[in-house]
Amino acid sequence: MIRSALRLAPLALLALLGACNGSDTPAAEPVAATPLPPGDLAYVTNEDSQELTIIHTGLDSVIATINVGTRPRGVVVSADGSRVFVALSGSPKCPPTMPDEVCEALKADKSKDGIAVVNTATMQVERILPGGSDPETFDLSADGTRLFVSNEDVGIMAIVDVQSGAILDTVRVGREPEGVTVEPNGTRVWVTGETDHDVTILETAGGKVVGRVIVGDRPRSVAFTPDNALAFVTAEAGGSVDVVDVKTLKVVSSIKLTKDQADSTAVPKKPMAVLITKNGATAYVSTGRGGTVDVIDVATRTVTGSVKAGARPWGLALTADERKLYTANGTSNDVTIIDTKTLTVLKTVPAGKVPWGVAIGAAPERP
Repeated sequence: MIRSALRLAPLALLALLGACNGSDTPAAEPVAATPLPPGDLAYVTNEDSQELTIIHTGLDSVIATINVGTRPRGVVVSADGSRVFVALSGSPKCPPTMPDEVCEALKADKSKDGIAVVNTATMQVERILPGGSDPETFDLSADGTRLFVSNEDVGIMAIVDVQSGAILDTVRVGREPEGVTVEPNGTRVWVTGETDHDVTILETAGGKVVGRVIVGDRPRSVAFTPDNALAFVTAEAGGSVDVVDVKTLKVVSSIKLTKDQADSTAVPKKPMAVLITKNGATAYVSTGRGGTVDVIDVATRTVTGSVKAGARPWGLALTADERKLYTANGTSNDVTIIDTKTLTVLKTVPAGKVPWGVAIGAAPERP
């Protein structure tokens, strides 16, 4: 069900048609007719409540919530903002603290694995693409025709054709693959392996493995400088961000994220997501249980600032003008909105249960 404050008269018709034809597609239910001001949309995946929370960045308020499927985590918006892709998994949650034998005893429902495709004009799930086993995160090819998907429980990256919905290939990568990021030039894709503490580099054209880099413990995410020269890789258990030379595939430096010694309640920082600004000057890193977003000067590779977010900030996204940063806070069930210039919290917005990822895209043209 969609709970929406959008002025979308056609959605009422869609809901009526869905009710009449017995469709399983979640129906739309507009509840207001207030026009929206200019602004992008932030899409937040809620792992436990199986929802996508939609926040208007001009209002910094929730305008819709969509049921998308089981354990939504990774989320990517198409370049034109017309579609949102969401990774779904029928595998049980198995945190690092859970013994392997306990996890293996839990039941998985592989019929619930896939990539939901949300039409942002109608605010409905229009189809579910295959995503391999236990898809966690993914990225789009430069032309938007293929998805590169991490299959966490089997150590595979799946390559999915968006139009046909076919899995074109599967490639062995590091164990427990998570972060998937295509290089800015579009030629290669990097996949982090949490258990092997590595990053596998593959050609986007054919999926051939062309390199592997050992990084800090439990790597989570990768971000590139716009010139395609450096990759920043977060290491959750290592408490660091490794900087990798993209050409040589060598770690050239490691940036340690330390807790605030003046704060008696501070806990060790666990680097999760990482973003780099369009000008390549600044990197933002969410620190999970550390509860902050840390700011790194890319040129000096030093931490220059930190701001408290919600409990366990994970996913990160910047608005198009990069004036605001959004964090998905898994434990506090909300989203923190940060002013990037002043490093102050502008607002905290409630989301669903266990927000995991967040992506921002242009608001679509609406009828």
